Amino acid sequence: MSGFMKLKFGFLIALQILMFSLLSCKEEKVDVPAGTAPVDHPRILLLAGEESDILDAVATSATLKSIHETILSRSNSMLGEKPVERELIGRRLLDKSRKALHRIFFLSYSYRVTGYEKYLNRAQTEMLAVAEFADWNPSHFLDVAEMTAAMAIGYDWLYHDMTDENRKIIRKAIVEKGLKPSMNSQNNSWLRATTNWNQVCNGGMILGALAVMEHEPDLAKIIIDRARETIVLPLGDYEPNGAYPEGYSYWGYGTTYNVFMIDALERLYGADPSLGSFHGFLQTGKFIQHMIAPSTYCYNWGDCAYRTSLNPALFWFARRMGDNSLLWTERKYLETHGTSKLTGMNSLPALMIWSRNVDLDAVSMPESKSWTGEGKNPVHLMRTSWDDPKAIYLGFKAGSPSVNHGHMDIGSFVMEANGVRWAHDLGMQNYESLETLGMKIFGKTQDAERWTVFRMNTYSHNVLIVDGEQQRVDGYANIDKTSSGEVFQFAVSDISSVYNGQLHSAKRGVGNIDGAYSIIRDELTTLDKHTKVRWNMLTPAKVELLSKEAKLTKDGKVLYLKVQGPKNLEMKTWSTAPTNDYDEQNPGTILVGFECELQPNTSETFEVLLVPEAALDEAVFVNKSLGAW
Repeated sequence: MSGFMKLKFGFLIALQILMFSLLSCKEEKVDVPAGTAPVDHPRILLLAGEESDILDAVATSATLKSIHETILSRSNSMLGEKPVERELIGRRLLDKSRKALHRIFFLSYSYRVTGYEKYLNRAQTEMLAVAEFADWNPSHFLDVAEMTAAMAIGYDWLYHDMTDENRKIIRKAIVEKGLKPSMNSQNNSWLRATTNWNQVCNGGMILGALAVMEHEPDLAKIIIDRARETIVLPLGDYEPNGAYPEGYSYWGYGTTYNVFMIDALERLYGADPSLGSFHGFLQTGKFIQHMIAPSTYCYNWGDCAYRTSLNPALFWFARRMGDNSLLWTERKYLETHGTSKLTGMNSLPALMIWSRNVDLDAVSMPESKSWTGEGKNPVHLMRTSWDDPKAIYLGFKAGSPSVNHGHMDIGSFVMEANGVRWAHDLGMQNYESLETLGMKIFGKTQDAERWTVFRMNTYSHNVLIVDGEQQRVDGYANIDKTSSGEVFQFAVSDISSVYNGQLHSAKRGVGNIDGAYSIIRDELTTLDKHTKVRWNMLTPAKVELLSKEAKLTKDGKVLYLKVQGPKNLEMKTWSTAPTNDYDEQNPGTILVGFECELQPNTSETFEVLLVPEAALDEAVFVNKSLGAW
């Protein structure tokens, strides 16, 4: 049994034991009554009278005041907009569900904090339009989940100020087009998923159930109990210490809905150990914080864009964990971008709820400059400083291409220095651009269509490419060794299994030396055949090839890529232009590295230094085996 399979088997056994213990310990589990709701409306996320807490925070925090005013300003601009219409994009209604959530959440918030009827009336107009849809597209249930969340918040928050007729129409839509379709086995395979689908769909159904529970007590109880039983699956994916297998963007999506669910239930019923006590989940704020580089861009491995956004859920974690350093990157984002770019953030009103009693002017610097995440998709993230915009940032990932939204990027890295991202990741390609062609882009087998897409396969990533072949989708690599020392930060991974049949063994180590430059070291042993190895790095810089090195130039800054290895290695560049008509363009990028042919049954080492110009005189090769790091 492979290391990954052992890990996976052990995890499943542990999870089954955990589920059994949680679901059988009735003395610890908070009971959900089948009768009336525990409190009157509003009961979801923001209870009656708590608007004053938000307004008090707005009065004392310039940042929260700016966000508050951004929500009101965007709500004003919505007043003249046409209500959302039921228009599918491919197989999805998701764009329209998110537009409805954005509008209803913003407008409902604005009404609750101002009492202005213009927001109440416009929110009702939106909800009544959505209620008239033939359905909310249950074949792609994320669409239903987000639409149900939107309608639940609006219905609950505006309940006492709507007419009886409007309440009945909206409540019926929540039940008939949201909750009841989730009981159909054809629509609820997400109940068995460990991914963001489980989090978002359970989260949306919980908000819907809480909104209408006094009218549908039995249905609400079924949905709440079901969610408690099944949400442990994605919660388990954060174990053991918070790394989220699907990456930065999907963390924001899945985790936010998970927090919606936990927070809404706990506000009504108190803490439930089956929802909020998972160690990894509670530690995940550290993961997302370290995923953000000094540039404010993220380490965008997998199906993820490199631009970041504000994460309201981090404010919940900061309060829950009593650790305001989790907001270091969020405060920096606000300082860098202001609040003008927040108008399209659907969950922005939740930030105002979760930021109560959080002092944004007293956010402390994180203690550690490096962090290791274990689990399904291990990562090691390191930087030389938290407050220097010129700091070196090095992100390194192991894991497996088989994780949800994964790419063939095991051993890949990103690197920043002097405010420039030198080693880059292209991130995701828009799903619709591929699905409209009939492509099946979520397969996980070795021959899946997914791996024909340039941005998802081996050839676009900062990895080793052996004999022109793809990495093995069934491989798995752990982070085996790390150091957070000031002189030498590093991480080492045995990545052999993703090159099964291509190499006898492969190990990669990455690190920052003296806070001045970075190193990538590879140690390979070949099989009984001649083997051609390509060392690949994607960069947005202009590249000039020299003898066993390359000069990279971007934004007036310079970085040298210096190589030590076999005499026959040849420095090269490769185009990122699409070779398939369905691949997206990748303007302003190029692949740089080298190729060499290795003899059968031999061991070889490559060392590559990534050296900012200012450190050129002090940069030296380590010449130390990874075992001695």
